[in-house]
Formats: sequence, C-alpha cells, structure tokens
Amino acid sequence: MTEIIPGAFRYPAFLNAAGQERLAREIASVIEQAPLFVSHMPKSGLPMSVRMTNCGSLGWMSDKDKGYRYEPRHPETGALWPPIPQMLLDIWEELTAYPKPPEACLVNVYSDDAKMGMHQDRDEADFDAPILSLSLGADCRFRFGGRKRADKSVAVTLSSGDALVFGGPARLCFHGVDRVLPSMLAPLPPPLAGQGARVNLTLRRVT
Repeated sequence: MTEIIPGAFRYPAFLNAAGQERLAREIASVIEQAPLFVSHMPKSGLPMSVRMTNCGSLGWMSDKDKGYRYEPRHPETGALWPPIPQMLLDIWEELTAYPKPPEACLVNVYSDDAKMGMHQDRDEADFDAPILSLSLGADCRFRFGGRKRADKSVAVTLSSGDALVFGGPARLCFHGVDRVLPSMLAPLPPPLAGQGARVNLTLRRVT
C-alpha cells in the first residue's frame, strides 16, 4: 500500500489474476442486467467519453436537464439496479473499515481513447465515507489534485487489479483520468472481453 496524497491510498495488485476474473464475471452479469449507457454533461449536453452502468440501491448518472445525480432506476430500461456483488461488499469492508455499506457502484467502461476530466465526487450527502475504486484491464494515468481545480496535481499509474481508497483530507480532492495508456493495453479478463479497454468500479456511500 502506498499513500498518493494524504488520505488517498493505492493497493497495487490487490486482486490477483483469479480475483480479477472473478470480479469480471460479476460485472459482466451486472452489465447484462443493466446495459451500458452514455451520460451527458450538464448545460452542454455533450456525451461523456465513457459508457457506464451501476449496481446498488442507487446509481449515478448525468444529463443536460437534471445534471449530476443518483437515481434508483436505469435511465433506459426503467428497472431497478442489480445489487452490488458480495465480493465488492467484502472488499469495501476490508479496505475502508467504514461501518455502513456502499449504496452505489458506478461501472465506467473506457475505450482506449476515453478519459475523465478533473472533478470532485460531491453528489453524496455523506462525505465522511471514503470512496473505493477498483481497476480492470488497461493501465491508466490517474491524477489527483487538491480541493481547488487549479491546485497542483500528481499523477499515478493504475493497473489491472489495483485498488484505490480515498477519504478524509482527500475525499473532496479533484481527480480524473488523463488517458488510457496505449502501450499498456492489458486485455480485460475474458468475461468482459470486447467491452472496452478498461473498466473502473467506484463504490460510494450516498446518503
């Protein structure tokens, strides 16, 4: 485990190859039940470069009219989100030690040219709870800044099987994905083959 900035901890290779494949099977099942969709930026309505879905009692999404928010149902099918797999709940308990379980797991699927702009996770009511992120597939250049968008930032490479937990002083820091690293295109585990280059899971406590 290494501390990237105060409150943000990276666990390299937290999941071995077998663990990654097991998690990939779980996420493939989530995608089958709750198909991937594209969220849109508030105001501009421009599509995001990642496809996404969710599991848990709440799911994150965004559109031009209502902006960033959590909803209990899939925006296209109208169905409730599937439950968070027990494997992820166990990892949450092991790495965060937070007394309440996550309510949302956002599944972001990156193509090899997708990215995620610098942003804060502040659509939740509970900022005391940390955020847990897990990576599958291609490496990416992940960036952490400060609590202001203009603050100096640091970059770290996240690889398949890595876990990242950030809370406390890092909970409201700006962060994002500069790019998927084309020279490090490790394929997604077989259950997710063909979905994209990289899958990121972000577990959050919302209420």
